[in-house]
Amino acid sequence: MGRRASPHTREMTRTHATVEAAVRVLELFDADRTEWTLSGLARHLGQPTSTVHEQLQTLAGSGLLVQVGRGRYRLGWRLLKLSSALYGSLPWYAPAHDAMERLARGTHLLAFLCVLHSPPTQDTQVLCVARSVQGRDGPPVAGELDFELPAHATASGKLLLALAGRPLPAAAPRFTAQTLTDPTAWNAESQQIRTQGHALSQDEWAPGTSGLAVPVRGEGGMVLAALGLSLPTARMHAREGLLRALHTAAAAVGWTLGNRG
Repeated sequence: MGRRASPHTREMTRTHATVEAAVRVLELFDADRTEWTLSGLARHLGQPTSTVHEQLQTLAGSGLLVQVGRGRYRLGWRLLKLSSALYGSLPWYAPAHDAMERLARGTHLLAFLCVLHSPPTQDTQVLCVARSVQGRDGPPVAGELDFELPAHATASGKLLLALAGRPLPAAAPRFTAQTLTDPTAWNAESQQIRTQGHALSQDEWAPGTSGLAVPVRGEGGMVLAALGLSLPTARMHAREGLLRALHTAAAAVGWTLGNRG
């Protein structure tokens, strides 16, 4: 017979499961869905209403959610305090965010900032931490509301992976016929990205959507984030000018952060 888990191990497992459940609930609130009902969340999560109700009450009690009506919930004000503390701990965020907004207004495209995140027990993730809120026109593009982006099928993802010397993600899914899934081809493209200092994607996540990205570097040349543009593939004919605008914006941010490279 196998050894039984100790009380401490069982308690840690329960705590981990509780935190994971809370995170799953909070992640369902975004710009596309700012409000959820108890019954709607229970159906979406495939869990009993009583279980979800207990989770919502706990989150509301801590200020991470707020109850706005009978069985209806929205994100709570305490998240603003947490986000302010996070952004305050990142000296590069404010100048990079300002550059992103100027880039969006100047190009009339969706601009964004992405970072590389490596959880201890998960594959490397590419997280979109900011998007422009003005300046863009034209049709929507793939993933403009997504927080986590496919690392191998987006310009920002490929840029961050290449500059970090990371391999192609294991079992990278194929989204379109253009999606890069061959490790040998990735090695060649990764080297090209490091040489050129930028990355691009074209119809690799969704047909009709392409992207360009350059690194935001801090003191000593450290890669802090990817500054990118998402655009309809039909506008890729203007990519040389867009890349110049991206490099100029990223270099200006880097200069304020002490990067003299």
